[in-house]
Amino acid sequence: MFMNKKSIFITATNTDVGKTYSAQKLLLSYANQGYSVGYLKPIETGVKDFPQDGARLLELVQVLNPNFCFSLDDVVPYQFRLPAAPYVAKENTTIDINRIIEIKNEMLEYCDILIIEGAGGLMVPIEKEIFIIDLIEILQCDETILISPSSLGSINDTLLSMEALKRRKIAFKWYVNLFKDKESFEQVTYPFYKDFFEKIYYINDI
Repeated sequence: MFMNKKSIFITATNTDVGKTYSAQKLLLSYANQGYSVGYLKPIETGVKDFPQDGARLLELVQVLNPNFCFSLDDVVPYQFRLPAAPYVAKENTTIDINRIIEIKNEMLEYCDILIIEGAGGLMVPIEKEIFIIDLIEILQCDETILISPSSLGSINDTLLSMEALKRRKIAFKWYVNLFKDKESFEQVTYPFYKDFFEKIYYINDI
């Protein structure tokens, strides 16, 4: 059904914005449209016994696409205990970007659409001079999705993130995740978004 393979990178304006929730929504949406789906979270920090975000979505993908024959260590190749930016959490570990590229390419052989989830926001450091925004380009993702929260202060983070993507000439789609300060969003944040953007899209509606 789907002739061209596609990789979609999900990033956000900051941490705890809802990237994993958004990835789940997209996986379900594409699967319901008849596409085979896959999932990759190259780096997960704050891991205690196992990478909970990666495990939850791998379990979902294996239901949606039984041909996606990858282990949790494949789906989350770099797992670190400290809940911090990968550059800090990795301590003396070297994050091999080529390994991530190889896994991504292999996974695309088993799905039509591969959802790749970043860590934190765009300028979160992976290595000294490699940031999440660089990973989008390195992995040559076909599409980028930026997720913003509905909380107070999100306007600034949203516009800064958009500027960073535009400077790199990275085309992106933008969604708001309605969960933080949801009750006050209509009064505190929505008025600006309504006037500034042609249309507002909500990941919750996918």
